[in-house]
Amino acid sequence: MRVPRQHVERIVVGSDRDSGSGEDQEIRDLKLGAWIGNQRSRAATLTPERIEKLSAIGMRWA
Repeated sequence: MRVPRQHVERIVVGSDRDSGSGEDQEIRDLKLGAWIGNQRSRAATLTPERIEKLSAIGMRWA
């Protein structure tokens, strides 16, 4: 799947397991499309382990 450079993922971070109220949670926007583009452009400098992990989850390098 191709991810447009402008794509943003909204995630919830933090834990409300203890309080049950959600007070420890925070919503963050992650610029996933930009991150993927940056990984592609830096592929020559990434470690082989990182390339392997990204490839294993379906990273398209071209």
